[in-house]
Amino acid sequence: MVSSDNAARTATLERTTGETNIYVSVNLDGQGQYNVDTGNGFLDHMVSQISRHGLFDIELRAKGDTHVGWHHLVEDTAIMLGRAFGQALGEPRGIRRMGHAIVPLDETLVMVAVDWSGRPYATVDTTLDGTMVETLSGDLVAHFLESFAVEARINLHAKVLAGVSPHHKAEALCKALARALRDAVEPDPRAGGQVPSTKGTLDS
Repeated sequence: MVSSDNAARTATLERTTGETNIYVSVNLDGQGQYNVDTGNGFLDHMVSQISRHGLFDIELRAKGDTHVGWHHLVEDTAIMLGRAFGQALGEPRGIRRMGHAIVPLDETLVMVAVDWSGRPYATVDTTLDGTMVETLSGDLVAHFLESFAVEARINLHAKVLAGVSPHHKAEALCKALARALRDAVEPDPRAGGQVPSTKGTLDS
């Protein structure tokens, strides 16, 4: 099930597979309100950070075959969230297109840059491989970011510049992603509804 209203920059999607059931609703012009229930507290925390610090309203419900681990649920949540962001944006006219953020969290410092180019690409360096982040393995944090970028069709560069706490690293990455996305989708009053590309399109 898919519905969208690009004038209002909202989208609602639902998908059921043999592994997961995901419902997600996104409003790019919200107030940072969220209602997130994935069954994993830290994944909920990550999505909530994206909502609150990007001022995106997100409603998300996810269930899956977590008896085999968290991989399927984390991956499908990122896929559906990325698709919802992309569909809510619709044709990317009159936006700033690019955004970046450098975010500190105590001893941690991260950098995220995004380009809503229509060409999905992700370079993610979390320094979390082989580490548990509360209830998630560190590689799933990177996989969440990569899957989101591919499905939203954005170019994403995310890097932990300094830090010790795995929790701080993951949380700061989500906060920085939120702020970078917020800047990228922000209407540019000088753009006059133009597509922000010399090609005249960002479809591919």
